[in-house]
Parts: sequence; structure tokens; C-alpha cells
Amino acid sequence: MGRLALNKSTLNKEGRKVKAYQKFVPALDLKRKQLLAARVMTQQQLREHDQTLIEVETRVKGQLSMLSNYQGRADELVRVKHIELVEVNLVGIRLPELGSLELVINPYSCLGTEHWLDKLAAQLQQVVEIKTRRQILNKRLELLNQGLQKTTQRLNLFDKVLIPKAQTNIRKIRIALADAERAGVVRAKIAKSKRQALTS
Repeated sequence: MGRLALNKSTLNKEGRKVKAYQKFVPALDLKRKQLLAARVMTQQQLREHDQTLIEVETRVKGQLSMLSNYQGRADELVRVKHIELVEVNLVGIRLPELGSLELVINPYSCLGTEHWLDKLAAQLQQVVEIKTRRQILNKRLELLNQGLQKTTQRLNLFDKVLIPKAQTNIRKIRIALADAERAGVVRAKIAKSKRQALTS
């Protein structure tokens, strides 16, 4: 980087920089706050889904204790037939959101299987839906964290590096200009006193 020119045009340029940088800071701070709020909400939703999963698991254990003796593959009872994701724009960050989800219960013989399999299939549908939503929320949280990190870095760059540097440059230039002005006044006085000494 070149040496700082200690003149009025550089002083004006640095002043314009500070004003421009200070315009960015409130917008970046607002963006950071919005991302923080969205992250808190996403984390809350994840906690709620975790709690629901625990409740479903407890309910299945309580109501379907015979599941441990089941010979079939319970995890193959329910599958995702169709999932549609939509993107939501939050302060320039594209976040995934569940548009629609269609689950189907794989066919099984009603006569050749246990009577409680219907109840299990319904519970499994709920589990699959919650786990799908959790995956989307985790991706959303990851994107929010990345966006928050970038925004915080930019905010810190303006707030803690660029603005203070420009303000320091302004102080240096003002001091140099004031020193030059004082030196000019002193030289003028010396020249005046020399002229008076020569004329007298």
C-alpha cells in the first residue's frame, strides 16, 4: 500500500470513506440481528422435534412392548414418496423449507402380520416426518451459521478495521496540515521581521 499523502484532497477522500463505511455498519448489524433471531428460532424448532421424537419413542415402548419380538423389518414399513423443498430468502441467504411431504406405508399382509402393526406404521410415519424436518432444519442452521459468520466478519472489518484506520489517517493528515500551517505562519513572521530589519 502506498504512503499516505498528507494533503487536503486525501483528507476529503478519507472523510468520504468514513461516511460510506458508517452507512454499511447499521445495515450489517441489522442483518446480523435478523440472522441471530432466525438461528435461535431454528434451534428452538430442533429442540421441539427432539422432544417429540423422545415422546413418540416412549409411547411406542409403552404401547408396543411386543415390538422387540417382531421378526420383520419395521424400518421398511414407511417410506418417503415425494418431498418438495422450497427456498426462502432471508436477508440474502437462501434457506430450505419443507414445501410438501408425502409418506406411504409399504403394503403388508393384514392377515399374516401382527394386529398392532397398523399402530406402529402410524407412529413410524410421524417419526419419518419429524426426522425429515430435522434434516432440513439442520441444513438451515448450517446456512444460518455460515451467513452469520460472514456478516459478523464484514461488520468487524468495517467497525474495527476500516473505520478506525480511516479516522487515524484523518487525524494524521489534520495534524500534518496544522503543523504545515503553523510553520508557514512562523516563516512569514521571520520573513517579515527580516524585511523590517533590512529596511531599518
